[in-house]
Amino acid sequence: MTGYEQSDRLHARVRAFIRATQAGAEPADGFDAIACELARFQAGAGGPVASMLRARGVDASCLSRVDDIPAVPTDAFKLRRVACHQERDDARVFRTSGTTAGVRGEHAMRTTATYQLAAISWARVMLFPDARKLRVLLLAPPPEAAHDSSLGFMLELFAREIGERSAWFVQEETLRTGLLRDAIAEARRDGAPVLLAGASFAFVHLLDSMQGDRWELPPSSRVMQTGGFKGRSREVDAATLRRAIASAFGLEPRAVVSEYGMTELSSQAYEGTLRELIGMDSLAGPAGVFFAPPWMRVTAVHPESLAPVANGEEGIARIVDLANVDSAVALQTADRVRSKGPGFELLGRAAGAPPRGCSLGIDEILGGR
Repeated sequence: MTGYEQSDRLHARVRAFIRATQAGAEPADGFDAIACELARFQAGAGGPVASMLRARGVDASCLSRVDDIPAVPTDAFKLRRVACHQERDDARVFRTSGTTAGVRGEHAMRTTATYQLAAISWARVMLFPDARKLRVLLLAPPPEAAHDSSLGFMLELFAREIGERSAWFVQEETLRTGLLRDAIAEARRDGAPVLLAGASFAFVHLLDSMQGDRWELPPSSRVMQTGGFKGRSREVDAATLRRAIASAFGLEPRAVVSEYGMTELSSQAYEGTLRELIGMDSLAGPAGVFFAPPWMRVTAVHPESLAPVANGEEGIARIVDLANVDSAVALQTADRVRSKGPGFELLGRAAGAPPRGCSLGIDEILGGR
């Protein structure tokens, strides 16, 4: 079997896992079994996963527990190609936001089918649990202007799948506030619920430009914000921003839902605030507590040993994402988290330099070039 045939088979298994869990059925394959199979496949491609297994003396053929898969630091996506296929077969390459050093991480995908299924399946649970058609108003550039943005790709998917009508309000790097105000007024006249979505700092700039005005959204509307709260010019408190958004658009604060995702992942987690607001018992919770889908696990680990910490203790997030078929199934981030029942609490980024465990992982990857 060729590597691409293996990839196709694994994509099919992951998509079957997603569909089964969303239907309330028992998947044919267990999480650990699929994750270990993915790690063996990724090691066979000779990239960062193979380098880390060699450095740690782990035999890929003997993997049986997901906890034994070494996690690739997210910074590795800035240093090496993390992909099991040739560059010529890239269907899409998502890139992280630019930095002052100009180094951007890249996540290459041979197919986006699994990504799309994962994204829309969990969004239907956490962001659209009431199964409504919505006006989708997006504080982001249109896909043709930001082809390498994973956020833009996901927002376009939402607009296509649940949007009664959609529009993008960042054009030529300018936030078109007047057009957005008119679109909100039209939705209010039509009584059409809205999904207003974008990066957290897009909302910061929007609120600045509104200068205290209130653009009330129709009933059953919701806001999705994503990304950090530290911009180039200033840092904004998450709770303060949530209250400001809710006030500006006439929403209950629980109608503002934060998403946790990253370019290096193929799946996302969401706060359970909207589910709590509409009276759903499961996967409901306060702001700051996120729920991952069944095909993604988020574990708090010690920043130096990378061993799991005790339940409820703070650590940095190790993420296993089954939808990362052609890159790295296990990722090590520098995001501070702690478990909170079936969810996890996001506490911000680790201060200063990357945690030592992440730095060692980078050394192992670069040493295996």
